[in-house]
Amino acid sequence: MTEETGATPDAQPQTATGPIPGFWAVVPAGGAGTRLWPVSRAGSPKFLHDLTGSGRTLLQATVDRLRPLAGERVVVVTGAAHTAAVSAQLPDLAPDQLLAEPSPRDSMAAIAWAAAVLEARDPEAVLGSFAADHVITRDDAFAGAVAEAVDVAREGYVVTIGIDPTYPATGFGYIQTGRPLRGFSTARRVRQFVEKPDAERAARYLATGEFRWNAGMFVVRAGTLLDLLGRWHPELAAGARALAADPARLDELWPDLEKIAIDHAVAEPAADEGLVAVVPGTFGWDDIGDFGSLSAILPGAHDETTVVGDQRQVQSVDSSGIVVSESGRMVALVGVHDIVVVETDDALLVTTRARAQDVKRVVESLKAAGRDELV
Repeated sequence: MTEETGATPDAQPQTATGPIPGFWAVVPAGGAGTRLWPVSRAGSPKFLHDLTGSGRTLLQATVDRLRPLAGERVVVVTGAAHTAAVSAQLPDLAPDQLLAEPSPRDSMAAIAWAAAVLEARDPEAVLGSFAADHVITRDDAFAGAVAEAVDVAREGYVVTIGIDPTYPATGFGYIQTGRPLRGFSTARRVRQFVEKPDAERAARYLATGEFRWNAGMFVVRAGTLLDLLGRWHPELAAGARALAADPARLDELWPDLEKIAIDHAVAEPAADEGLVAVVPGTFGWDDIGDFGSLSAILPGAHDETTVVGDQRQVQSVDSSGIVVSESGRMVALVGVHDIVVVETDDALLVTTRARAQDVKRVVESLKAAGRDELV
């Protein structure tokens, strides 16, 4: 590994003018996005929807962003129920680069499976894991961060891309940065990962200038990831490698893989041993956790009504908020402010941006009532 130094490194990250040699993009496409109900549901999660009005779904936009860096070397890991939809949205994805999970096992099992498949193809492969449902702006800055992260990963580090925090968020985990790594432009040692803080602690983190948001983006050699996983969760690492060696054993092996997030399984213990680095991400990033955050990233002033869908089907009079319209019915707002209206063929949601996080409670209530057809 490269020695760390307190001096400012003078090396520059490579410029991604074409696919990065040996780099594979891994896209975990899972989760139900319950705070974005009724658009996002178990059978049609948020990554399959165009929530930004770009004409591309979140999944398609993610792969579009990664193609210049990885070329055809893209692997998508998704639930078995979503493979047909993913294939339809990504017709150029090779069948052996779409891995179908029989059931959710959290992020570590999905990424470990992909890593084992890549390790078997190329022992020196470097993978980058990027969620299918995040929105990123400034693709050039994203490409530069990934390129530097790949260089750092080749030195044996687990590399995370940390987002510059713009406010004291309580919904994200944080990464505390340490000293720079010699030979790299912006990479630093990670001192620790911190769970989601309360507002007071989040404000203290920002005041130090040492913390970045943890967006769950990891870049690491496939073999390094599995070897580290084998130190702390040996059965999970062995199971992933066995699955890559014999895919016919999927139904046998998958249920016994430990259910744990990559942060807890590898990133946190590796950081304690000085094995994790962070590259700062200066691009725009949002995980679209709810309709409030969605409205914040869409064009339009805060005192206007933002529309996702057919603009002609929404009439707004002295009102503000966000309307997501999928049914084709006319939606009229009169004298209401900070409102969220989401309507589909079989459901209507009305809330405020301030209470958008609580939409998940509706999904919980529907499940409790046995209304599975709506969730």
